[in-house]
Amino acid sequence: MARRRRGLPVNGVLLLDKPKGASSNHALQRARRLLQAQKAGHTGTLDPMATGLLPVCLGEATKFSAHLLEADKVYRTRVQLGAVTDTGDAEGEVVERCDVPPLTAEDVERVLERFRGEIDQTPPMYSALKHQGRKLYELAREGKSVERAVRRVTVYHARLLAFESDAFELEARVSKGTYIRTLAEDIGRALGCGAHITALRRLATGPFDSEGMLALDALEALPGQSEREAALLPVDVLVAHLPRLDVNEAARQRLMHGQAAGVEPTALAPGATARLYSDEVFIGLGVVKGPQEVAPKRLLSTAAD
Repeated sequence: MARRRRGLPVNGVLLLDKPKGASSNHALQRARRLLQAQKAGHTGTLDPMATGLLPVCLGEATKFSAHLLEADKVYRTRVQLGAVTDTGDAEGEVVERCDVPPLTAEDVERVLERFRGEIDQTPPMYSALKHQGRKLYELAREGKSVERAVRRVTVYHARLLAFESDAFELEARVSKGTYIRTLAEDIGRALGCGAHITALRRLATGPFDSEGMLALDALEALPGQSEREAALLPVDVLVAHLPRLDVNEAARQRLMHGQAAGVEPTALAPGATARLYSDEVFIGLGVVKGPQEVAPKRLLSTAAD
């Protein structure tokens, strides 16, 4: 007999402002409990030291969370020059100290230019990537280091926000898989003095930015369940970048039974993925099979109601 899932069937996306010091999973679980949701997942972790945007997918939204894993991100960070830590951030142990040469903002700008566009980056040992089934940070805590494959990532923009003699603030929009800690270390190395980050805040991921973010304390302060659910974005915001197809009731029924269905003529190419709606209600994703046919790909359970 299947065990009944505890909680309420809450569906939607919470733009959570993750607090400093909490792991992404801890913040996720607290949000899930506050919303009494049966199911929740996030769309890419933030380091405990980091703050900012952590989209939390609840209920049916978890089916589409993978669409955010590929998304670009925007971060703001503070980079401290003159010291390298084993983690790349202020929570690690200092492993090297260097004299900071006399620098100007123009010197930093010249070095930043080398890190704009496509760059090669070696993931840090203190990361959740896996080696032979174990997370790298677990090996790092045991004092071990393993070879990591170099990644090609993209820094779409890197803007100097503030400069001091031994530190600067940076805003960067980067492709998936980019480590800001590593970017800061590489910039520090290029400046000849080493570096680590002392603050990191995520401002945007994919279509979402900091507008509408809600802190855990603010979520808890809302008076009741209905007010908390009202703070959620609808499930289809996760796939808003995909083209839309509308289907009638007969087609919806066929799709819910796993069968291809007829649609109004569409110019979408065969193989394209589309958002499906019936009577203005999002029912999931379909794959275009032909100019007047779509097959189910990933549908909401609630669409069967």
